[in-house]
Amino acid sequence: MEYIAHLSKDRKLRRLIEQQSSLKLGRRKNVHFHLCGSIMSQQLSTKVARTLQKRFLLLFGGKKPTPSQILDISVETLRGIGLSNAKASYIHNIARFAIEEGLDYKRLNSMSNEEIVSHLTRIKGVGKWTAEMLLMFTLGREDVFAVDDLGIQQSMKALYKLDSSNKKRFHEELLAISKKWSPYRTYACVHLWRWKDKAPVK
Repeated sequence: MEYIAHLSKDRKLRRLIEQQSSLKLGRRKNVHFHLCGSIMSQQLSTKVARTLQKRFLLLFGGKKPTPSQILDISVETLRGIGLSNAKASYIHNIARFAIEEGLDYKRLNSMSNEEIVSHLTRIKGVGKWTAEMLLMFTLGREDVFAVDDLGIQQSMKALYKLDSSNKKRFHEELLAISKKWSPYRTYACVHLWRWKDKAPVK
């Protein structure tokens, strides 16, 4: 695959990729629903996040809800499936924004990564990281680098023997390394996450 050939120019990253199966990014509609899923998964393990998302779907008979249907569910009901008060409120914020401002797949697809991040972070509760996850896993954008993600930072620190004591310099080093991966930085991030999950980084 083309992305593998490009990323394999980085010897350290190549060793990771050779140990893993190749990737294919998908594109999914129902943007508001997947954005809610990103909010639910914040600061949680994948297993816990999946459990919450299943409970969320069950509130709507197992079908992906419309923004209006989400707003019809009370914050108390959302808290009842295990969401914090803040996350329940953020999910309502997303649904309201989808109705008032728009989260149309076609519209977003015509925007640049930067424009999408700017658009989505207008929603209270949606930060840059959440917007980046949507770019990667819902819109299938191939060149997104989640520099603020803790898992990415830990993986790159271990892989490239970086010193994170100076936060600003560490951040700059991560960005410098990732530039070589463009235009396939999303794939690099996924391989780094996979590596971290299989080989705990100290």
